Amino acid sequence: MSLEKPSDLPHLERDIPTTPEDIQALRRNRPVTGPNWLEQLQSLIDQVPPDVARENLRRRKTFEGCEPFEL
Repeated sequence: MSLEKPSDLPHLERDIPTTPEDIQALRRNRPVTGPNWLEQLQSLIDQVPPDVARENLRRRKTFEGCEPFEL
């Protein structure tokens, strides 16, 4: 994919090798940003019950006891 400027949105037909159905799905689900994007983000965060988020953090797996990763 090559864009003219980094801030340009990709041209779906030219820049991303996809099927016409994929392009339609990408267009339907393209994020919409604007002056109130922070408010939109906060409204999404507010939809997650705090107990669920806390429980998910408590149950997440850690790497404690695993062998160190080496390249």
